[in-house]
Amino acid sequence: MSHYQWIAASASIVLLILFSAFFSAAETGLMTVNRYRLRHRARLKKRSAILILRLLKRPDRLLGTILIGNSVANILASALATLLAVHFFGDKAVVLSTLLLTLVILVFAEVAPKTLAALYPDKISTIAAWPVLILLKTFYPLVWLINTLSNGLLRLFQVKQFDIQTDQLSREELRSVVHETNKRMSREYQEMLLNILDLNKVTVNDIMVPRHKIIGIDLEGEWHAVHHAIESNLHERLPVYSENINQIAGILNLRELMKDLLENHSINRDILISKLQEPYYIPENTPLNIQLLNFQREQQRMALVVDEYGDILGLVTLADILEQIVGAFATDLTGTTRLIQAQKDGSYLVDGALAVREFNRLSGWSLPTRGPRTLSGLVIEFLEAIPRAGTSVKIRSYPIEVVHMHENRIKVARIFPRLAE
Repeated sequence: MSHYQWIAASASIVLLILFSAFFSAAETGLMTVNRYRLRHRARLKKRSAILILRLLKRPDRLLGTILIGNSVANILASALATLLAVHFFGDKAVVLSTLLLTLVILVFAEVAPKTLAALYPDKISTIAAWPVLILLKTFYPLVWLINTLSNGLLRLFQVKQFDIQTDQLSREELRSVVHETNKRMSREYQEMLLNILDLNKVTVNDIMVPRHKIIGIDLEGEWHAVHHAIESNLHERLPVYSENINQIAGILNLRELMKDLLENHSINRDILISKLQEPYYIPENTPLNIQLLNFQREQQRMALVVDEYGDILGLVTLADILEQIVGAFATDLTGTTRLIQAQKDGSYLVDGALAVREFNRLSGWSLPTRGPRTLSGLVIEFLEAIPRAGTSVKIRSYPIEVVHMHENRIKVARIFPRLAE
């Protein structure tokens, strides 16, 4: 072997190891690239992303092309290294050259490039996509043959590649993804996304205004009282009923009624009745994610929650659902401060009608939310009796003292910080 032949063989071995390193990096980069980021870039018409997605649609062909190239490079490098070892050192050097070449390939053509590709899959996959596509088209008959044989072998074990579904994230996996974006997304946006994912865990019963707190207009009442209720009310829509809330006559849109009041300078009972809209009823325990879609589909903003007998349990609005996503609106803060008041000793004086979920959100504590909706209902269910003022209980390590009772409901309770276990 001449000097030039030795140099050519050595250069060929180095070049083949580089080819092997390229194929190793391409395999790891293309198979570990973020598919969701790829789809986003593909929607933005990025050519590289479109190409990579096209390759990943048939992973058998992609892997076949890469492994053919990798195997050919490694085999040729091994053959050339063996020839050089035999020529210069004789047959005894074959084992040594094999061990040495194995170490070189393992470090420079496998571990190092695959580690690099695992760290930077987006960049590596973008660089490798076009060369791999060219090789796939060039050696397509050989790739097709190998894929046919390998897929036939897999079918013997009842494995069909086209049965593999596109990666889909579960709700809990989505929560983990949102949690991991804390450095790329503000805390407010992160909490809103998490609240959206949790909408299915909350029902309309958890956020509705209970029946005894519904503000409405009684058509059987004195007209001056009805007129005063219309002028002094801050809500946009009010239920109108006869004698009791179960006898709903309709929903009054105060904005439309005020137009008549400004034009005619007066309204009467007949005008009020003519402005009533058909009430929108929803069943109890409807999940918020479903009800939000129902509000959109029905073009409604307020609904009356009814039980299986048709009796009204409460009232829920679109704003109530939105508050579960974005938090309480500023207009509601004054009302909230009346329902919960922080004390100097770290405890809270809480209105018994306050929803447990709302208290947890405002205080950062974690009273149980599965079961009764309000604090009053939570304590009464835990005691399995109507308590007296001064009664104390401990629920999930939170001491709760009943301060004031009104009829059969807890009017005011004091909740102390959680005790150490």
